[in-house]
Amino acid sequence: QAQLVESGGGQVETGGSLKLSCVASGLTFRETPMGWFRQAPGKDREFVAGISRSVTTTNYTDSVRGRFTVSRDNDKNTLYLQMNSLKPEDTAVYYCAVHTSGSFYYIASYGYWGQGTRVTVTS
Repeated sequence: QAQLVESGGGQVETGGSLKLSCVASGLTFRETPMGWFRQAPGKDREFVAGISRSVTTTNYTDSVRGRFTVSRDNDKNTLYLQMNSLKPEDTAVYYCAVHTSGSFYYIASYGYWGQGTRVTVTS
């Protein structure tokens, strides 16, 4: 079965940077579109960024566009999220997920999820 393991979360000050990683196993990674979601305390899980299997197409939610960059290394079965210029509102648990069908922006379009990695941005 597919397994996803996120890492790279932590605590940083406003304006700092973090790079998240998601290592996939149990699937043909290079054939699978992937996405990042996040969930802040008391809020619904929301789409952050997505990337096609060919690495030619990426998409972002408006609140992170220009600050976050999603990428992948298919030889290492790894998905990345580079986060720059972090703000307190970016504080959340971040999850990677396997896109299986439907829109990149919908939670229901993803069939497999990691355990999440926590990101805290202080003022």
